[in-house]
Amino acid sequence: MERQGHSGGQPGEPPILEHRRIGMLLRVAAIDPASGTEVVIQGPAARDPSALERLALRKLAWALDRAADRRRVG
Repeated sequence: MERQGHSGGQPGEPPILEHRRIGMLLRVAAIDPASGTEVVIQGPAARDPSALERLALRKLAWALDRAADRRRVG
């Protein structure tokens, strides 16, 4: 497991990226330290890890936007 960043829960901190190889797959988790929101992307381990990181960060941004929309509505 490889982890970038650190947890601290301060708003504005960069997301934490965690890599875990599972056989032929690479699992990339992106975690927002402020909210604890975590999303996971999996793809071929032979693929460029930065592509999976970008996808995980986009998914995290989508999840945070969706959560913010739900708080505004409800």
